Amino acid sequence: MEQALQEALAACKENEVPVGAVLIDEQTHPIARAHNSPLTTNDPSAHAEILALKKAGEIKKNYRLPGCIMITTLEPCIMCMGALVQARIDGLVFGCRDPKSGAAISRIDFFKDIPCFNHQFWIKSDILQDRCRTLLQDFFSAKRNQ
Repeated sequence: MEQALQEALAACKENEVPVGAVLIDEQTHPIARAHNSPLTTNDPSAHAEILALKKAGEIKKNYRLPGCIMITTLEPCIMCMGALVQARIDGLVFGCRDPKSGAAISRIDFFKDIPCFNHQFWIKSDILQDRCRTLLQDFFSAKRNQ
């Protein structure tokens, strides 16, 4: 999660919503890291999780990433959850919940509310949640005060 927080800080420096992600392999070695970049790339799909999956796919030479775990500072949205299913990851770890658009457990309980997927993965939430939440709150507070 520390590496994901570093990525989130990098996003913040680029005036992007501070979300960072790291994909690790079975031996807990980082394969790919990324941060939100939709503003700088003009790409609505440039969420941290999507970008980390793309990098990992290029490195592994495969779009399927079994045995991997996604670590992200914010609960993924429904687009990112769908991509994680398609990548066939083993698990998801996230920092803080997203009450507005969190699709892992908060707004949508992905695997319970949409039970049609032939692949599921385990989910662990609230890891360093205060640090992850504070980073987001400070970012949006600064935006409102501008």
